[in-house]
Amino acid sequence: MRGGGGGAAIPQSAAPTVASPAASPAPSTVPPTPTPTPTPEVGDVARVLEGLSTEEKVGLLFMPVLYGTAADSVSGENQARFGAQTPAKVIAKYHLGGVILFPSNVKSVAQVVKLTNGLQRAAGDVPLLIGTDQENGLVSRMSALMTDFPGQNRIGATKDPSMARAVAKGTGAELAALGVNLDFAPVADVNINPKNPVIGPRAYGDDPKQVATMVAAAVRGFADAGVASTAKHFPGHGDTATDSHTGLPVIKHTKAQWETMDAPPFRAAIDAGVDAIMSAHIVMPKLDPSGDPATLSKPILTGLLRGELGFKGVISTDALNMEGVRKKYGDGEVAVRAVLAGADLLLMPNDFGKAYHAVLAAVKSGRITEGRLNTSVTRLLTLRKNRGLLEKAPVASASKAAEVLRSPEHRKLAAR
Repeated sequence: MRGGGGGAAIPQSAAPTVASPAASPAPSTVPPTPTPTPTPEVGDVARVLEGLSTEEKVGLLFMPVLYGTAADSVSGENQARFGAQTPAKVIAKYHLGGVILFPSNVKSVAQVVKLTNGLQRAAGDVPLLIGTDQENGLVSRMSALMTDFPGQNRIGATKDPSMARAVAKGTGAELAALGVNLDFAPVADVNINPKNPVIGPRAYGDDPKQVATMVAAAVRGFADAGVASTAKHFPGHGDTATDSHTGLPVIKHTKAQWETMDAPPFRAAIDAGVDAIMSAHIVMPKLDPSGDPATLSKPILTGLLRGELGFKGVISTDALNMEGVRKKYGDGEVAVRAVLAGADLLLMPNDFGKAYHAVLAAVKSGRITEGRLNTSVTRLLTLRKNRGLLEKAPVASASKAAEVLRSPEHRKLAAR
């Protein structure tokens, strides 16, 4: 069983040490290939899974917004959403698997470090995935504290993958110093529609091959920093003229067009070892004629992403409070349908209570089978294992964070 809030202090984790080979390789001018993310021992994940109740497993699927700047105090917004419960109590009550941070959670380095440490203590035995959208540029939730790295379009314009990797590594290092272990970046969309109101400069560019190269480099950069990365928005949000925050975009690409225009960056991200892929609230009738957005489409998430592209990591929904996914179904049903489609991580449900209880009821009724639930939880636990988070959450340090954030090295990189 997962413990409640207020557990014992957890030692800070360190990157795994890799033993040196017996014989040194011949000198080379080629940069060394980074050590790949270790594959978890099945027994470790299975043992944790076996100790979880159904309620705990369901809780691990969710990553809502928790409001306020402290884990142990009740803000007005948090009270409106969760009653007189602190963020820490919400985490403990629902056995949450994750929390996503926004600018409203951020005041200072010391405050964010105290917040993330407090949230982790509340999580008990299975550490939280603490995420944010730090794409840099237009979407930068932690910009008040972090280095002002350029957005993806500016990095893409350099045509230099090493720049994408270096910026991702720097971004990841600063996030990790604050206690954030999952970034919803990089954007893997190919911005082929100049009228696109939601992607635009967030993408590396409009050439699928170049975007693919940059995305793969960024994924490796985040891994260099020990932070989980997320390629978004599958199956590709680049050719839309509608913002999925306010409507439901329809992309009429054929399967062949999708293969050449949208798929390459996602294939590259998977080959580079991306931890998670985020779904898009878009309709692609040539890939699924049902009219449902990709987030709720089993042919797209399970058939295409899992089956054809061979992705074995975590599938995250885009925010479930967006109109593009809420138009057709209620806040409870949309969460259930996302799981049935193949999603593992349910991000930002509009009404958390409805979503949680709907998924729990669907599991207890058998609509979501125990096997299906266990599959998602196993993926979420495996992500933690791969990033050293399965049983011990790192403890952030305000003094160390102050050294890493906006360091001279990172400011010099940003200036380039």
